[in-house]
Amino acid sequence: MAAYTQSSTMASKPYNVAIIGYGMSAKVFHIPLIQVTPAFNLYAIVQRNPTAENDASKDHPGIKLYRSSEDMVQDPDVDVVVINTIPTSHFELCRLALEYHKYVIVEKPFTVTSEEADDLINIAVNRDLFLTVYQNRRWDTDFLTLSKLLKEGTLGRVVEFETHFDRHRPEAPSGGWKTKPLPGGGGIYDLGTHLIDQVYVLFGLPDRITGFVGSQREHNPEGVDDSCTVLLHYDSGLLATVKAGVVSPEVNQLRYWFHLDCQENQLKAGKKPGDAGFGIEPKDRAGTLTVIRDGQPASEPCPNIEPATYSVFYSQFAKAIDGQGTVPVPVEAKGAMDVIRLIELARLSSTEGRTLKVKDHYAGID
Repeated sequence: MAAYTQSSTMASKPYNVAIIGYGMSAKVFHIPLIQVTPAFNLYAIVQRNPTAENDASKDHPGIKLYRSSEDMVQDPDVDVVVINTIPTSHFELCRLALEYHKYVIVEKPFTVTSEEADDLINIAVNRDLFLTVYQNRRWDTDFLTLSKLLKEGTLGRVVEFETHFDRHRPEAPSGGWKTKPLPGGGGIYDLGTHLIDQVYVLFGLPDRITGFVGSQREHNPEGVDDSCTVLLHYDSGLLATVKAGVVSPEVNQLRYWFHLDCQENQLKAGKKPGDAGFGIEPKDRAGTLTVIRDGQPASEPCPNIEPATYSVFYSQFAKAIDGQGTVPVPVEAKGAMDVIRLIELARLSSTEGRTLKVKDHYAGID
């Protein structure tokens, strides 16, 4: 895809980035990564209602502070828009930014529906603009380690794959949009999006899907679907299980029997990519690799590989813009749309109590 160029000198200077929303996602997952990416400049933030305790202009002196997205997109100096708002607003804000010829990064979940995602992809293609979705868990160190083992053939033929994002939070949180049964909300659109995306990256689209979507909490006054279990069936014989739960009283919550990536906690603590030790797992958190040797199972420690860190997402997006379409964006919007399609089918499967064939519902999917 050829990129729209707002000025002939754009590539010779950092791209100005505007962020819509100033919550945890912006502060932890985006601004620190923008700040360590030389190709990007934190230029503006849209914050509708700053407070004395939460004011983007005080935290980042020198930036432009906008009260509305409509005003921000009219600024000709904005090159890239990052959308960090609730899922129900993603479609309209993405469309607004694209219509004003901005490159767009949108937080997961991409959109509430696959129809919305398809519309946005068509707008971006027709305007020769770059659109990507922030699926940062593709750069979790454990996931990269697993990807390496699969690529090398160390694990042999995979017949069953199980991935978890479990937590022990039996009490329903109070306040905030995540506590409301909104479109695009609940466990499957939140943590489930990460897990389904990782299976999609490793193994592609499944042939059939079985979903169980609901609540594990005993007291759930708002009726939010806080948990999910999704079975992804492949004609090759592979069965992938995706599970996100909130009642899991484990001391160490594991995923593919690796520990959860450390980058999120380090970012929350103020560390950034490039800081000493960022993204590096301690040796005592190595996984265990079991292979068959001389016909018998043999186990050994399997430390994570050297981390690429979440900053790769932003550096890759900058390369895509510079490459004018010769370099791919870090997460293709079509792949993110396919994940939304799988979520739609998982929810339908759960409602109807049956396994669904993917191509029966999305004939053009490939």
